[in-house]
Amino acid sequence: MTTQTSPSEDPKALVRKLLAPIAADMKAVDDCIRAELASDVSRMHEISDYITSAGGKRMRPALLILICRALGYKGDLCNYLGATIELLHTATLMHDDVVDKSEMRRGRPTANARWGNGAAVLVGDFLYTRSFQMMVRAGNLRVMKALADAANRLSEGEVIQMVNAHDPTVDEARYFRVIERKTACLFEAGARMAAAIADCPSEQEEAVAEYALALGNAFQIADDILDYTGVAADIGKNLGGDLAEGKMTLPLIYARDLSAPEDRALIEEAVKAGHGDFDKITSIVIKCGALDRCKTRAEAELERGRKALSKLPPSIFNSSLLELLSFTVRRDR
Repeated sequence: MTTQTSPSEDPKALVRKLLAPIAADMKAVDDCIRAELASDVSRMHEISDYITSAGGKRMRPALLILICRALGYKGDLCNYLGATIELLHTATLMHDDVVDKSEMRRGRPTANARWGNGAAVLVGDFLYTRSFQMMVRAGNLRVMKALADAANRLSEGEVIQMVNAHDPTVDEARYFRVIERKTACLFEAGARMAAAIADCPSEQEEAVAEYALALGNAFQIADDILDYTGVAADIGKNLGGDLAEGKMTLPLIYARDLSAPEDRALIEEAVKAGHGDFDKITSIVIKCGALDRCKTRAEAELERGRKALSKLPPSIFNSSLLELLSFTVRRDR
């Protein structure tokens, strides 16, 4: 049985409930991250600590650990690998913020806004290379391959996104080509890292990888929906930021396809220019049913994830993984 939750339940309380079976593991992840940030370069340590202590969801470590436990793994290497993947993820966020000229992340000024682009890029490099040092120390070639492949695909995703910027003809296929590299591939890497140390059968590895890809896609769709329904202080970023960067996210793609010609022209011009009447465009996105269509598309990913998880034996960890799917699209931040 999965945990029954209410959409109105406090998100932090809900996350604690979902992760209760691995609470001790998640504390070990945080302890490991703090230990791995040690540097005799004071500014390096200062910025690294600022970024990693910002209160992120730790989705990738949680996913890796839950999958490990669902596959029957009893050891503690999963905690170390959870810290490894979180440092890599944080490094990519720092680089993305520089490329996107973002000023807010997780409700606080970004590192580039506070210390400048140069410091942010270099500290991002420090976190990136530290995660690879940790990966090597783990001494598992399958783990190394999963994380190295994901790092390479993350870079591809960023370049594809740059190519797509300010192009109002981007369609659903091109959108998924980006998010599968920028978001879902690191979820998949966590699943394959978990499968590697759990030494599970190949059928189960492919099942958890499929689940993770579906979760990652649904997570990004939900994130894009929040750009039109969220509150900046709650979601920790500026609303309308994607539009300002000329990104054709799924809500805009569907709104363009569903809207009357004059509304479609307004969307296309705003994407080309990187600015426009965000309130009016939000009204168009909501009025034409684009957000409902996004939710339907996200639900298809959730069903894909549920089907994949059915290949794992029942457990409290499997239940948390199932509930994590629903939480991903219900969250409001």
